[in-house]
Amino acid sequence: MDVNKRLEQLGILLPEAPNRAGLYVQTKEFGERMVYVSGCGPDLNGKEELKGKLGEEISIEQGQLAARNCMLNALAILKKNLGDLNRIQSVVKMLAFIASTNEFYSQPLVANGASQLLSEVFGEEAGCPSRSAIGVNVLPGNIPVEIELLLELKK
Repeated sequence: MDVNKRLEQLGILLPEAPNRAGLYVQTKEFGERMVYVSGCGPDLNGKEELKGKLGEEISIEQGQLAARNCMLNALAILKKNLGDLNRIQSVVKMLAFIASTNEFYSQPLVANGASQLLSEVFGEEAGCPSRSAIGVNVLPGNIPVEIELLLELKK
C-alpha cells in the first residue's frame, strides 16, 4: 500500500512539521531498521489548539482529537526526516501521555484518537501499535496530550 495515496484517499493533508522545542532531535534511527520519534504535541501548523487537562477543561472527544493531531505532527516529522513515509514497515510502540485530573481514568480512550489514525493510514496490521496511555499531572505548555513513537523501517 502506498502511504501517500492512502493519505490522499482519506483526505488527510499533513501539517508542516513542527520545529523542535528544545535541545533534542525529533527522530533518531538506531539498530538496523528502527526509528524513535520524540514526543509530539497537538498544536498544528504553529497554532495553539487545546489547552488543559482531561477530566477538567478537555472532554474525551477533544482529547481524542488532540491525540490525532499529535499523530499528524509525528507523521509530518517522519516525512521530513525519512523523506518518504513508505519507508515505514510497522508502528511498533506508541506512548501517549495524557494530562488529566486525579479522577480521570479514560486515558486509553483518549489514545485511541492516535491509534485510529495509524490504523487508517498504515492498515491495522502495520499501523496498530503496542502502546501505553499514561495519565500525568502536567505537560509542556499546558497541552493535553503528547505522543512518542517507535517504528520499524523496511529493508
